[in-house]
Order: sequence, then C-alpha cells, then structure tokens
Amino acid sequence: MSYIKNMPAEAVLPLAQEVEILPGQVVSKNLAQNDAVSPYPLCPCPRRRNHAHDSDGDAMVQVLEGTGQFTVGSKIHHVHQGEVLIMLATIRHAVFAEEAFKMLLTVVFPREKKELNYES
Repeated sequence: MSYIKNMPAEAVLPLAQEVEILPGQVVSKNLAQNDAVSPYPLCPCPRRRNHAHDSDGDAMVQVLEGTGQFTVGSKIHHVHQGEVLIMLATIRHAVFAEEAFKMLLTVVFPREKKELNYES
C-alpha cells in the first residue's frame, strides 16, 4: 500500500511539472492527506489574494518556480524559487501571486485537530 498518491513510486520527476498554471484558477494536486501530513504542489491564482486564515498544523512552503508573496501575521515575505518559508500553526497567513508561481505546500498536523478559522 502506498501512502503517497497521484505520482508513481520510484520515479524521478520534476515536481514543478506536476501542476500546470491555468489563468484565473488555483491548481493543486493532492499527494497525501491523513491525520499527520498533507503535501501538495500548488499554483495560486495570479493577481488574486487568498483569504487570510490559520491552520491547526505547521506549514512549510517551498517555491518551485517564480516568487510568491506570503503574509504571516503582519509581516510580508517574498519567497523565491528554491527557498522555503515555515508558517506556524494558528498564525494567520495569506498568499498573493503577483505573477504566476508554483509551490509545494506541506502541512504537518498535531495529534488533535481543531476547526480552521477563515476570514473573507
């Protein structure tokens, strides 16, 4: 049984090519989701800010192509290709794509989950 899905095992693949940038859309590919971890490559919609939210898990963002703008608490971070940013659980965060970019988002959850808090 494989815990990672939607990609073949024992194959070397360019992760950035696993998701395609589509104008006006958020594109993602779920690789695994369980009580412990949720990793997925993602292309945020260019020029549209996602709503600020928090998570009950710590998140690590690795930018695969381009540059992403992340607001964590009140601080803005510009994360470039090959760089990572850790966003701790319960701290409000948002992402903005000035230009199209690709990232790998990995969320590591605690043993007990709480309800997510969303704001429009």
